[in-house]
Amino acid sequence: MKPTFLPLDFHWVAPRTSERRAHRLLKTMLQRRTIRTFSDRRVPRSVIKNCLRIAGSAPSGANMQPWKFVVISRTALRAKIKKAAEKEEQAFYKKRASTEWLQALGPLGTDWRKPFLVDAPYLIVIFAEKFGLRADGEHVKHYYVQESVGIATGFLIAALHQAGLATLTHTPSPMGFLNKILGRPNNERPFLLLVVGYPAVGTTVPSFAVERKPFKEIVIW
Repeated sequence: MKPTFLPLDFHWVAPRTSERRAHRLLKTMLQRRTIRTFSDRRVPRSVIKNCLRIAGSAPSGANMQPWKFVVISRTALRAKIKKAAEKEEQAFYKKRASTEWLQALGPLGTDWRKPFLVDAPYLIVIFAEKFGLRADGEHVKHYYVQESVGIATGFLIAALHQAGLATLTHTPSPMGFLNKILGRPNNERPFLLLVVGYPAVGTTVPSFAVERKPFKEIVIW
């Protein structure tokens, strides 16, 4: 069937307005920090919903939108995820991680303990759909899955920061236990576990985390 097309709903702005908007966004995003100590202060569900709608608006290969966002707020379920994640993290720190990897993690002061998984009010597990499933069980091919889910995740992190929330990207390895705990099908692969909430009182970040590579090192003009 031949696709139909709609007129583009694009709002033009003056160059000076574009400059002001870009500068304002830059200042806001430069304040974003990954944290590891969260408050249990309640976050309105409506804020999470709108940020997820923003994530769901991201571009994707062939517009297949190969993502699922599983939001967990129940304490008992977060505790279950914490227990499983810490089991994998213990094995990682004691057996799986190379010396080089552990040295790279050293300045962050991290270990296998992950209290933030129960301290923060929300966990959002992002799954990548390796392929879609029709109602009759037939597989639907998805394109550029990793790239698409990565872009949507970036949208989500930026949206949550704009909404005044803090985040932590967590990737226990392996993450297959999340499918089992959350009852997700085999065509979905855990991509990232995002911890969401407000910083605890007295939260600190490593001083080097404020530093960014010089512009000329990341951009070739």
